[in-house]
Amino acid sequence: MSHPFDALNGHQYLSLTTYRKSGQPVATPVWFAREGDRLYVVTQADSGKVKRIRNNAQVEIAPCDVRGNLKGERFPATARILPESDFQHADRAITRKYGLMKRLFDLFQRRSKRTYLAIESL
Repeated sequence: MSHPFDALNGHQYLSLTTYRKSGQPVATPVWFAREGDRLYVVTQADSGKVKRIRNNAQVEIAPCDVRGNLKGERFPATARILPESDFQHADRAITRKYGLMKRLFDLFQRRSKRTYLAIESL
């Protein structure tokens, strides 16, 4: 039996749809790394998606390109903001996947405060 996250295999980006308090969806293409039944995402700590996830953990995800154009079907999931004690593990998973691109991202973004998300299927 396949896992819903199998649809993301071979993709560099996923479309993460979060929801405003009004219910309006907001989709954002993000980097992700999969470990078993969990996805990790890195983002700026003060981003809109973090604020929306604090209010509503229900999200939708789908494979996409860097511009957010979907490359597969959307499916429901839940997202949570990881505690700082889990940041290093999530960061290592993302660095393993993106290698040099991630290291360059780290160099240019070292002053911004980041947080990490964990996404699990329903």
